[in-house]
Amino acid sequence: MAVRRKTLPSRRALRRFDFLASECPNSTARACNHALRRTCGGEGKGRDERNYSVRKGHWHRVTDYLVSSRWTVTAPVAVGSHGGSVSNTSHSLPRYLGVMPAYSAVDDALTTKLVTFYEHMKDSSVPSHQATILLFDPRNGSLKAILDGSVITAKRTAAVSAIATKLLMPAFAEVLCILGAGVQAYSHYDIFTELFSFKEVRIWNRTKEKAVKFASSVNGPVRVCSSAQEAVSGADVIITVTMATTPILLGDWVKPGAHINAVGASRPDWRELDDELMKNSILFVDSREAALTESGDVILSGAEIFAELGEVVKGTKPALPEKTTVFKSLGMAVEDTVAAKFVYDSWSAGN
Repeated sequence: MAVRRKTLPSRRALRRFDFLASECPNSTARACNHALRRTCGGEGKGRDERNYSVRKGHWHRVTDYLVSSRWTVTAPVAVGSHGGSVSNTSHSLPRYLGVMPAYSAVDDALTTKLVTFYEHMKDSSVPSHQATILLFDPRNGSLKAILDGSVITAKRTAAVSAIATKLLMPAFAEVLCILGAGVQAYSHYDIFTELFSFKEVRIWNRTKEKAVKFASSVNGPVRVCSSAQEAVSGADVIITVTMATTPILLGDWVKPGAHINAVGASRPDWRELDDELMKNSILFVDSREAALTESGDVILSGAEIFAELGEVVKGTKPALPEKTTVFKSLGMAVEDTVAAKFVYDSWSAGN
């Protein structure tokens, strides 16, 4: 039954949304795979314009819009006691509010995700990224549900990385390496250990205590490494989910034929991978448009994009798993849309 605006989901219902998203990683991967297949094509070719019309009747990849009236890098602000914003030079770290709207006629889904990003000065129990997804009825614009966007973002990002890995990783992958120990590290570990059979999992984090906590809290043995180089050496699949602004993964360390999922460094001046790795690997992205405007790894290295992941899913571009491959993940609003619709439909069916 649709949840109308005046009777939004209770805390219990929202917990049910969380449960469905966390307990159905395979289904989430299938939903994201379905979305990628329909949104592929590169440079606008092959995209289903009728199904993903967002503006002026044409398909548009919705990126993070920065609301500069309140959150900005160059002029940090704080919220005043009566709303609005006031100058505050003590807040020297960047803050963002992102708005990611998308519409899918095929899935009959209309959503907007609101996501905040705070780069914490010190390690904090509060995640750097927090999100909420609003699901609307595309027939009349009414609000159907409010979902925990942080859960969905974590699960759909890991699901897309898993799709890329299934297509691009070497034939006999035995060692998984995760650089970073935040929310995305957990979501990637969960789905990767469910879908793939790795003999060894390694983790490195700049704060070793967090890596140790990660290793002790997940289901399965994880080797905590003292350095990124130690973790990466000989790994077949590498996942970078860090807050790094300068490269933490060097090409010299990477095993030939390895596959890398680069998930962090989502700003045009931030890096996780060095130039050698970017230029000597086959580069896949979720969106050419986004990668060329948002990814510091792509922009600053000058690496050539070989294909969008959707093109590989659709079969119009080869996967080349025998090569060293990099999948640069930035995320697309449509991934949130199909994942949110899946969670809502599953919840509705159970009620």
